[in-house]
Amino acid sequence: MSGRSGRARLRVVIVGAGFGGLEAARALARAPCEVTLVDRTNHHLFQPLLYQVATAALAPNDIAWPVRSIFRGRRNVTVLMAEVAGVDTAARRVRTVEGPAIPYDALVLATGATHSYFGHEEWAEAAPGLKTIDDATDIRRRLLLAFERAEIAADEEARRRLLTFAVIGGGPTGVELAGAMAELARHALAEEFRHVDPRRARVVLIEAGPRLLPTFPEELSEEARRSLERKGVQVLTGTRVTGCDPAGVRCGEERIPASTVVWAAGVTASPAGDWIGAERDRAGRILVGPDLSVPGHPEIFAIGDLAAVRDAEGRPVPGNAPAAKQMGRHVGRLLAARAAGRPAPPPFAYRHQGDLATIGRRSAVVAIGRFRLRGLLGWWFWGIAHIWYLIGFRSRVIVSFEWLWSYLTLQRGARLITGAPPSVPAAAGRREARTADRARA
Repeated sequence: MSGRSGRARLRVVIVGAGFGGLEAARALARAPCEVTLVDRTNHHLFQPLLYQVATAALAPNDIAWPVRSIFRGRRNVTVLMAEVAGVDTAARRVRTVEGPAIPYDALVLATGATHSYFGHEEWAEAAPGLKTIDDATDIRRRLLLAFERAEIAADEEARRRLLTFAVIGGGPTGVELAGAMAELARHALAEEFRHVDPRRARVVLIEAGPRLLPTFPEELSEEARRSLERKGVQVLTGTRVTGCDPAGVRCGEERIPASTVVWAAGVTASPAGDWIGAERDRAGRILVGPDLSVPGHPEIFAIGDLAAVRDAEGRPVPGNAPAAKQMGRHVGRLLAARAAGRPAPPPFAYRHQGDLATIGRRSAVVAIGRFRLRGLLGWWFWGIAHIWYLIGFRSRVIVSFEWLWSYLTLQRGARLITGAPPSVPAAAGRREARTADRARA
């Protein structure tokens, strides 16, 4: 197919339908290009609210949308559900696990990041991270099953372990998870059990650094800590995790028996850098040029969590949704200009839009430049900002209603336990803990 000038239309392949990939495809939706958007799932996920799925506040379909439906009116965008196996940079083809290779004139890598266990991958099974819907529903299942098993536990020792939940990592995800777990136990489940009191649940937030939310101003970090402690969360800063197993967490010589452990301590870039042999930093992010292209490959771009980018002050650009959207929009406009024969836009310039984190009902911290919000006002600002960025009127209405209902009733509406593993005897936790202690000794 040819454009108005008679030139062949630019073939653009975008790998990854996250915030960056979606924004790049949108910027190209009316350009003289043939765009192929490839992702191994069929949906775009609003990751900032994924923790609310994990803690039964929202259902998965409240924060995820089929990619095909997003681009159904864009005739130049083809959506493929496929897993990428590699890239042939010489032939300019993207190889997939199943199906033929996909040719490209320009390639946008937006494959994001995954959990980093800092060399301890054996911890992954005992301490799942939170990046996908499957992760969220697995954590939700573990949480809710812990209360169900505590209800039939044989003795107090078993109940204490079952009702102990550990979150590792004091960034926004860890803070939000810990606050939501505490509210689930102390409010939503408080009156529903007869042999165990969910309000006695212990939520422990473990951070290796000296304070929570290290990218936030120090006074807001301290406010987040105080707010979590008011909700009953035990906050441990300056505490490094040295072991995770099915029986709990080990921090040096101290052991915290826990039924549920969630990892929110670190991320590493996807292996896309390996596909093209790009130079990367220690976190696996691809080093890119001022226009976000890969050095030596002007036709390949890396965006979002996959790209190592610095702002005008020389500081690393954060791996969050606004940054990914800005990068995707920049690359999309650059390729649209290239396809139309127009001059390229100026180099990428990141505009920081602030830091937000919610600690739970009526409590959040917000830092936008010198502007600060906390408590109830911060919570309302956080909620409005997240509603604004949801895709589609339906999602905005549903999530707004769910939050209003939860605010008024203190209930959670997405508490189904699905795909549950076989029932575990009440004494299993004690046996696991003793086995782990013997191994450590």
